[in-house]
Amino acid sequence: MLAMLFSGLHVGVAMAAVALVGADLYLGAPVINALGTQLWGATDSFTLLAVPLFVLLGELLVKGGATDRMYKALAAWLGPLPGGLLHTNIGACAMFAAVSGSSVATAATIGTVALPNFESRRYDPRLVLGTIAAGATLGILIPPSINMIIYGAMTNTSVGRLYAAGVVPGLLLTGLFMLVAAGLCLWRPALGGAPEARLPLGERVRALGGLAAPVGLFVMVMGSIYAGWATPTESAAVGVVAAFVLAVLHGRFRVQLLHECFETTVTVSSMILLIVAAAFYLNFVLGILGVPQALSAFVTSLGVGPIGILFVLFVFYLVLGCFLETLSMMVGTIPIVVPIVVALGVDPVWFGIFLVIMCEIALITPPVGMNLYVVQGVRSSGSVGEVIQGTLPFLAAMVLLILLLIAFPGIALWLPGLAFD
Repeated sequence: MLAMLFSGLHVGVAMAAVALVGADLYLGAPVINALGTQLWGATDSFTLLAVPLFVLLGELLVKGGATDRMYKALAAWLGPLPGGLLHTNIGACAMFAAVSGSSVATAATIGTVALPNFESRRYDPRLVLGTIAAGATLGILIPPSINMIIYGAMTNTSVGRLYAAGVVPGLLLTGLFMLVAAGLCLWRPALGGAPEARLPLGERVRALGGLAAPVGLFVMVMGSIYAGWATPTESAAVGVVAAFVLAVLHGRFRVQLLHECFETTVTVSSMILLIVAAAFYLNFVLGILGVPQALSAFVTSLGVGPIGILFVLFVFYLVLGCFLETLSMMVGTIPIVVPIVVALGVDPVWFGIFLVIMCEIALITPPVGMNLYVVQGVRSSGSVGEVIQGTLPFLAAMVLLILLLIAFPGIALWLPGLAFD
């Protein structure tokens, strides 16, 4: 499967091909004939219905103009800090992540909004690009997250618990990113350009109106889940309706706008769900062959504890993320890895957060880091090498968060226990 992926074959095709070859060699016609049933069963899922809804929610917010107002409001409050608008980039990424569920969408959206603000300012361009590319990775950690929906569907883990587990690590990583930006600018003030002027309190308070839409949507979507009023899919549908109303209120509603939003939603959702359906069939074939059970027994027989396995998986995903797109990396390894860690006593909710953070790291590690190229595509000049250099300090912050999670699992498990137990 990895050989086919590295050759450039589509992820879904590679997974389905490996599953079909395995079924033909070892299991015979009945399992091969089950392909259609498995594909239908994988996509006939109320949980996965949340994927296109969250994609549509993000599209409506971007094209409805909410992102521009959000960025200006954050700049009014975060601009005077050491590092100035660098903190605005990170904060805007975190807030957009809290309503979009996609890192790539966050990178493209915040990059488009933020970069014009730096054209006349003397910020180090590498650090500016690094804050956007790294900050955008928060899109799959801070709930709602499309990756968490897929992980939950493939492992029968509660998406609500995964969302709750992502809140504290997401806020902690946002804080670490801001500390990195502030520390670099205090160490070398030239990196942060000229200090931003502090606006009068009245203007800053008025600017808070720009945060009303994303904060209100986050409270509506996540609050309904934690209160038990709605499932993630139902809350996503409510969020879509609210985003549509906001577009109308802001005077951005056009039939063409809806057409563009729907077209992007269909394209992105089809790509994601094709991969997920193929991964479900691969999981089905591997399960019948007994591969996960055999691997779990083998790892258990080695006498290696959970901590040792987690460090091995950290290195494994770090290397794999340099060559595979994050969704491919995640769905391709879940059928093998999750049974092993669960057999060792690792909480599947905790491991879901671990895996999502490793996917975040993969988004900014060359040569395949998607966010690197998305941010580079938004700029008008320069090389992707500058984006890579700018993300290195933030990559270190992500590694630190992984170490903290391993040392203190309660960082991820405290809120799910509080909300659902």
